[in-house]
Amino acid sequence: MNSFELANAFKAVCIAELEALKPGNVHIFADGHGMTVQDFIASAEAVSEVIAKPDLGLGERILLSVQATQNAVNMNTNLGMVLLCAPLIQAKLNSLNSSAMVGASTGLQANVHAVISGTSIEDAEACFAAIRLANPAGLGATEAHDVHKPADCTLLQAMQLVANQDSIARQYANNFADVFDGLAYYQKVLAQWQRPAWAATALYLHFLSSFLDSHIVRKYGETIAKLVQNEAVEHAVEFDKAFNPKNYQSALMIFDAALKKRGLNPGTSADLTVATLLLHALM
Repeated sequence: MNSFELANAFKAVCIAELEALKPGNVHIFADGHGMTVQDFIASAEAVSEVIAKPDLGLGERILLSVQATQNAVNMNTNLGMVLLCAPLIQAKLNSLNSSAMVGASTGLQANVHAVISGTSIEDAEACFAAIRLANPAGLGATEAHDVHKPADCTLLQAMQLVANQDSIARQYANNFADVFDGLAYYQKVLAQWQRPAWAATALYLHFLSSFLDSHIVRKYGETIAKLVQNEAVEHAVEFDKAFNPKNYQSALMIFDAALKKRGLNPGTSADLTVATLLLHALM
């Protein structure tokens, strides 16, 4: 898989995620939160032109992708996706240049670990700039490693500091363990239903029911995020039991409308879904 194919793979999984019914998030069944499906398609196309370029460091890869998004849609549609997908792409690109690296799941995870553990202060500086540019909802100041100040640590150290509060940072700290676990679940439901879009819906519900969604926590706090998680658990259990997932579509649409009416967007669960779909494509 060369850089051109990696770029196409990234764009393809972004589109695939939009085709999945993800309650509370933007998808082909319903827009939401002032954003449209077309905004995300334009973002995917713009980012695909830079995210898989060879000879970029991780931080630069992240910053160029966020800049491309802002130039295309002038809003934050995909910061989380970029933060998660850039290390996976970096690891795959590195594997193309090393015969010692392999393409199996365990090999790719080792490659991801090498990318993350090798981050620099320059990577952190570029990533901080990307975060400031995207300006995600709920972004505040911290006493240590504040993104509003010059970086004084590696990107991994910055992520480790907030790993307990942010699911995306946790992936950097735990070697993308949640994403690799999500891959196993996605492959199970994909084999069960043979329907990628519905399997992606199940994956999204898996993340939303397993963890407090960081995007909701930042905007509304842990209590609201826990309520959404509890609601997701009920839907995830019922959806997983469905012989034909389409029969559960109406219940998911009701859940979708209820979340959007309350202004609740489980954006981090969607980001983890995209990363898992990309991981599947890279196997």
